[in-house]
Amino acid sequence: MPKEILIVDDEPSIVIPIQFLMEQQGYSVLVAENGEDALDAIYKYKPDLILLDIMLPRIDGYEVCEIVRLNPEYRDVKIIFLTAKGREVEIAKGLALGANAYFTKPFSNTELVAKVKELLNNTNEDTGE
Repeated sequence: MPKEILIVDDEPSIVIPIQFLMEQQGYSVLVAENGEDALDAIYKYKPDLILLDIMLPRIDGYEVCEIVRLNPEYRDVKIIFLTAKGREVEIAKGLALGANAYFTKPFSNTELVAKVKELLNNTNEDTGE
């Protein structure tokens, strides 16, 4: 069964190429356009990895990350921030909230694919839970 990736971004110009890129790598892809829809999708599908923008309608990406990390049921879900916010303080905040990686836009597709593969291949599938 393919690993499932949730892309959370409100810009179709970002979502469409990333979705295509991830599907080309053999991943199943879900999309959410705001923080509320992202949380709904996370609770319903429990994706293996979330590609998360910070600047989102309703609930921002920082809050989504924090909510996910506060729930032990979702501790194994990997989170990568993909955002235009590239100041050191913003990166530090994202990582402190529990993100596994942080990419600023524009980013390298090759580097993103490599990080996604690294995080998903390091997932321990035999947790017994």
